[in-house]
Amino acid sequence: MLSAFLVGGAICCVGQALLEVYKGSGINEEAAATLVSVTLVFLGALLTGLGVYDDIAKVGGAGTLVPITGFANSVVAPALEFKTEGFVAGTGAKMFIISGPVITYGISASIVYGLILYLCAAITELH
Repeated sequence: MLSAFLVGGAICCVGQALLEVYKGSGINEEAAATLVSVTLVFLGALLTGLGVYDDIAKVGGAGTLVPITGFANSVVAPALEFKTEGFVAGTGAKMFIISGPVITYGISASIVYGLILYLCAAITELH
């Protein structure tokens, strides 16, 4: 648990450092936050492709799954694993094998929660 906390915290510290660097270079906060996300996804994908992210995950466990870099890893790892089956049947078909359900249920949950919030607001407004 401690190693997950430290590794996940280190990833978040890198994200915060990137945010400060981007904002310090004159980029507004919203654009800087977007650049941080893009940079962390890129770094997660790159480290997965180089085989380094798996070594970090062995030490950090769940600490590497929660940040956005874990999402990048969940897309790139299956794509690399199935690349021998070709670009369409392998990489293209298997790329979202892990992250696909997460995206699907995340979007579905946000819709359900949004409807519940809307209904609660409507009921409150009636009273």
